[in-house]
Amino acid sequence: MKYLLTIMVLSTLFIACKKETKQDEKEVVQKETSQTETDNWIYLFDGTSTEGWRAYNGEALPPGWVAKDSVLTFDTELGMEQDYTGGQDIIYAKEEFDNFELYVEWKIPEGGNSGIFYHLKENIEGAGPPDISPEYQLIDDANYASIHDLTSYNESMGVKENLADLQDWQKTGADYAMHPADESQKVLYPVGEWNSTRIIFTPEKVEHWLNGKKLVSFVPWSDQWQAKKNAGKWKDADLYGSFKTGYIGFQDHSSPIWFRNIKIRKL
Repeated sequence: MKYLLTIMVLSTLFIACKKETKQDEKEVVQKETSQTETDNWIYLFDGTSTEGWRAYNGEALPPGWVAKDSVLTFDTELGMEQDYTGGQDIIYAKEEFDNFELYVEWKIPEGGNSGIFYHLKENIEGAGPPDISPEYQLIDDANYASIHDLTSYNESMGVKENLADLQDWQKTGADYAMHPADESQKVLYPVGEWNSTRIIFTPEKVEHWLNGKKLVSFVPWSDQWQAKKNAGKWKDADLYGSFKTGYIGFQDHSSPIWFRNIKIRKL
C-alpha cells in the first residue's frame, strides 16, 4: 500500500511538472512573439519631440502644432492667431509607406473635425491632401451638425434628404466620401476621451478599425472601388487614391486635436 501511494505521488508530481513546463514554454513563446511585434513598430512620435513632422508642402511645422504633455496637438490658441498663409495639414516626412498597419490614439473637442491621410503625395498643382489621399475621418459624430451648418455642403454633394445632418460617409471611421463606417459595430467614446484607430493597408484589402471594432473593409483599386470613386465626390479628382506609397498626414480643420501613441509597422 505504501509503495502504491509513493507511485501515485510521484506520478502526480511528474504530471504537474510537465504542465508547468508547457505553461512556461507557452509564456516564453508569447513573450517572444510580443517582443517581435513590438520590435516591428516604428514610432512616429516619442511624446516630447516633433522631429520628422512638418507642414504639407512646407519646411517646418505650422503654428499651433506642438508636442505638449506627451501629446502631438494642434493648439488653436497658438495657431489661429498667427499670420500664416500656408496650409495647416501636417505629414510625417521621414519616410513614405506602402503596405502598413498604422495605430494612433486621438481625441477631439465638441464640434471637432480632423482626419488621417495615408499615401499622401506633395507638390501636385491644383490638388490638396483630400484630392490625393484617402482619409480616415475623425469628427464629433454627436454634436458636429448642431454646431456647424452642413446644408449647403450636403446639397452640393447631391444629398436630397436630411441636409442638415452629418451623413454616414462623413462620420468617424469612414473612408471619407467613399466607404461609410459600419454603425452597428461602432464604439465611439465621447468628446474629450481617447479613442484608438487602426488602419491596415494592403493591395488585397484596406481596413479601418475604431476602438477594437472593424468599421470599414474594401479592396483598393478594384472595379467596385473605381466605380464608387467615379460616381461620387472624387469623380473629377484624377489622382485620388491612385498612389501606392506616400506619407502619413494629419488634417487641420480649425479645431483642436490631440494625437498620441502614433506608430506604424510595414506589412
